[in-house]
Amino acid sequence: MDDGSIIQIISLVVLILLSAFFSATETAFSAMNRIRLKSMANDGNKRAAATLKLSEDFDRLLSTILIGNNLVNISATSIATVLFIDILKGNVSLGSTLATTVITVVVLIFGEITPKSLAKESPEAFAMTSAPFAKFFIILLYPVNILFMGWKKLVFLIFKPKHDSGDTEEELLTIVEEAESEGDMQKSEVELIRNAIEFNDIEVGDILCPRVEVEAVSVDTPWEEIDTMFRRTGYSRLPVYKETVDDISWVINQKDFYMSGKKNIKSIMKPIQFVVPTMKISELLIKLQKTKSHLAAVVDEYGGIEGIVTMEDVIEELVGEIWDEHDEVVEEIKEIGESEYRVLCSCSLDDMFEKFGIEEEPDISTVGGWVIDEMKRLPKTGDEFDFMNLHVTISKCDSRHVLEITVKVLPVVTEEE
Repeated sequence: MDDGSIIQIISLVVLILLSAFFSATETAFSAMNRIRLKSMANDGNKRAAATLKLSEDFDRLLSTILIGNNLVNISATSIATVLFIDILKGNVSLGSTLATTVITVVVLIFGEITPKSLAKESPEAFAMTSAPFAKFFIILLYPVNILFMGWKKLVFLIFKPKHDSGDTEEELLTIVEEAESEGDMQKSEVELIRNAIEFNDIEVGDILCPRVEVEAVSVDTPWEEIDTMFRRTGYSRLPVYKETVDDISWVINQKDFYMSGKKNIKSIMKPIQFVVPTMKISELLIKLQKTKSHLAAVVDEYGGIEGIVTMEDVIEELVGEIWDEHDEVVEEIKEIGESEYRVLCSCSLDDMFEKFGIEEEPDISTVGGWVIDEMKRLPKTGDEFDFMNLHVTISKCDSRHVLEITVKVLPVVTEEE
């Protein structure tokens, strides 16, 4: 073997290594976690910061990688062709065929599959390692890159592709769920992030305390009766009305009530805030903060009181149920037998559907409203109905609304069965 053949073989090895570098770099920059790199950069990692900056112009980087990869692969094929023709003593046809076959297999194994597989296992580490070399090739291939970037702009002008509007809420939730499944986040952390993402979608009407359950006092209620109600309910505030609950106009604070002595409550009444049920709870939170209020009355389309909503109700949508020493801890969905559950009708219908694996987005907020909607009438104790794979029995109700149901979860029957 002469010196020329040795040089050609060395050149082929170098070109295959460059092909592997370009392929691995492409995979690393495509698969790397930008949030993780940003966190590392914020902690003072200069390599992470440089890599993150390089990835900001991903189109230029990708164009450089593709140009470089094609150049080295074409060069490798050309050199291999000359080498095989020399080895076969001038047989051009056989030499070209063998060169193409060998280079295709070698590039596929050592220039594509192997480096991309390795880079995908630890994309951040490889991206930080390859970033200085990638920057060098961006500068080296800059003249060629200008031509291809210009071609890309021309294509965009002709076809006008739609730009990505960014991550949607569903995509963000998917990212959070993947982080949980991979063990990077705790369930409590995932729940908090999920609540924060969905916070702007919740309306006041979804969390209010309905009018029939509102504890309120008349402006003429004696001091002793108000004292009894504060002690019985454990509430720190009570709405005040003129003649009926639909006339709620003020609110009294427990602390002010007891500090005032047995005086007329008019001296401690403060105006109540009014909101509509369609207001987003994120807007309600801002309104309560600005007015330094902890309670608001929810009015319906006719001006009547639909219910009340408190600051605690809003915060619970973020952090989950908040219990204090006055709250009676009640399990809304309790297993009472094999595949059988007791469900309070004040429970959220979304929570019940999630518990039983029903993938529907109901327009009704509570289980009680759902039961009435399904039966098309006010139910009686002992009434039954079926919904999907749930057998529902009314176990407790009064003359006006349903209080409790029993749910039997039946096996899901497939079409074939």
